[in-house]
Amino acid sequence: MTSAASIEHTVHLAAGPVMLEGTLGVPEAAGGVVLFAHGSGSGRHSPRNRRVAEVLRGGRLATLLIDLLTAEEEAVDLHTRHLRFDIDLLAERLVAAIDWMEREEMTRTLPVGLFGASTGGGAALVAAARRPHRVQAVVSRGGRPDLAAEALPVVQAPTLLIVGSRDTMVIQLNEEARARMRGDVRLEIVPGATHLFEEPGALENVAELARDWFTRHLSPQTLNAPR
Repeated sequence: MTSAASIEHTVHLAAGPVMLEGTLGVPEAAGGVVLFAHGSGSGRHSPRNRRVAEVLRGGRLATLLIDLLTAEEEAVDLHTRHLRFDIDLLAERLVAAIDWMEREEMTRTLPVGLFGASTGGGAALVAAARRPHRVQAVVSRGGRPDLAAEALPVVQAPTLLIVGSRDTMVIQLNEEARARMRGDVRLEIVPGATHLFEEPGALENVAELARDWFTRHLSPQTLNAPR
């Protein structure tokens, strides 16, 4: 049996003046592709998102984990912490990745889902609003959907917001964001979990919720369906 890790390979894609590096994994008979939007200083090597990606690939979903910031930008952000909150910049690079997948042989026919964590949750929703014909579903893990601001009412993709029950401030921000959204949106609270879902079983719960959401909403038949 082929492991999830063995089907991954490194890719490079242009986003405006910079080149981004990513890790693409495409299982056999993939029914969709999920692009990960990291936030708050994280990158494609995030152990939490890599674990979620493994579960998604086990559910026959391709995954693309990319570094939304270059190495130089990450070095600056480590001290200033401002780029991780530049939602427009992060969303712009997610859109570049979505467009890249539309041109790539292995992913161009696959419906797209976005998985955002922390500030990446806000960026994912902005990107979904900018590419409604491509993005079929969004999942936010401990995310900041409120940072999507004016894009929230524009999002058409079914959206699942996952927050830990002990992450009270983020729960409130997610509830406020959900109230501004007009499409299919659900808030799922993981019992006993904090912001990083480090408690036993919490991350597995997140991964299964995300897999089920994407499996339900990503299918080739919905790729060109009217919305």
